[in-house]
Amino acid sequence: MSLDQVRTVADAVLYEGYLLYPYRASSHKNRSRWQFGVLGPPHATAASFGEEPGMEAQCLLAPGEGPAAVTVHLRFLQLQVREVQRREADGSHVPVGKLTVDGVSVMTWDEAVEKEIVLAAKPLAESMDDVHQVPGGEESEPLSDASGAVVGRIVRRRLPLAVRIRTASEADDGFVRLSVAVRNEHPDTVTTKDAAVRSSLIGAHLLLRAHDAAFVSLLEPPTAATGAAGRCRQRRCWPVLAGPKGATDTVLGAPIILYDYPEVAEQSAGALFDSTEIDEILTLRVMTMTEAEKAEARATDPRAREIIDRCDGMSPADLQQLHGLLRDPHPPAAASAAALVDPAAGGPDAEHSPFDTAGAPWWDPAADASVRPESDAVTIGGERVAKGSLVRVHPSRRADAQDLFFAGQVARVTAVLADVDGGTHVALVLVDDPAADLHDWYGRYFYFAPDELTPLSAEEAAQYREENRS
Repeated sequence: MSLDQVRTVADAVLYEGYLLYPYRASSHKNRSRWQFGVLGPPHATAASFGEEPGMEAQCLLAPGEGPAAVTVHLRFLQLQVREVQRREADGSHVPVGKLTVDGVSVMTWDEAVEKEIVLAAKPLAESMDDVHQVPGGEESEPLSDASGAVVGRIVRRRLPLAVRIRTASEADDGFVRLSVAVRNEHPDTVTTKDAAVRSSLIGAHLLLRAHDAAFVSLLEPPTAATGAAGRCRQRRCWPVLAGPKGATDTVLGAPIILYDYPEVAEQSAGALFDSTEIDEILTLRVMTMTEAEKAEARATDPRAREIIDRCDGMSPADLQQLHGLLRDPHPPAAASAAALVDPAAGGPDAEHSPFDTAGAPWWDPAADASVRPESDAVTIGGERVAKGSLVRVHPSRRADAQDLFFAGQVARVTAVLADVDGGTHVALVLVDDPAADLHDWYGRYFYFAPDELTPLSAEEAAQYREENRS
């Protein structure tokens, strides 16, 4: 299997935090980049706020018939300082925060360069412990105006890095547990935050390829592997199966927890450097930036320029595409539907199920006709509870401090509702709340589960209403 599909997801991990909205160098948020997968220098002082230097992933494999082997890919970003310098009349250069040439600005900024260390396939039974050197460097790029005159230059600098990669394996209940540990071996002491980041591995993650062996899911291991999978330990790196669904030859070890076979949504038009973002919302927000803000973003980084240009060039159809897909949250025959229809099972006491949409899709407004919160009911302690019922509140499911103020108070039920996951919720207003009628008028309700409520008996309800009659 080609690694291209896996790299698409891995790149989202690699560049997580590379740019932070709104992608301008002057944005305060961009002063704290590189949130995940940072392996800091081991000799960083407390004042430098350096990250831990190491990570380790343990995977489980089922050996095949031939000699099992694994190829290790370590991928990360190496920080590169991009310094803009203005050329002076005497030919010298002076560092500046920004230089504008023929109306186009270039800013001093911290970039990053992709790095990948590949350890050729080695027998699974052989351990390894090697230190790999990642060279630093310095390059200079002249900046010329329209007449060809050199007005400045861009100087890019990278510090050298050293990284240790260790592998080990051991048998476990018919399977093989593979450990891959990565550690930053930068030899120098660093005392500032900038120095720590510049000598770190950023967005570090692993791609592991098995040969004559199959990786086992740690999220959903087969019964025979449950014990061995439970004995795998992770440290700042979580391995999941990657590639086409069903493939077992590739694992992605990411600094964030993912499901097996993660994918980039097909609706995503391009990277926004936040792998958990909602593309549509961020795209619309980019469109609200002023022209001055967009110009600064373009000057900040070529990748920021790409984002701004892509968002500016989107058509209404492109924006609609970002809207995503609607997926039915219910299986075709929801097992919980019977419970919702049957009052004895604690579901709404009605002749219809909230999941009976008369053929309309669950998300279609026409499906609402099958749900009648104002007449639906739920059975609690053998009592039918519906709109108008009086109940006493006993918060137990949430740690919300406001809920605790409701403990023991009497409330009036305004509706019984069912969510798309099959849960039942009872909407309430507190009877003793002077604003209860106002809350009811504009739909500002409090929601509790049936097991957090005790119905008042008919006698208690009549007495309560008599005592509180105005």
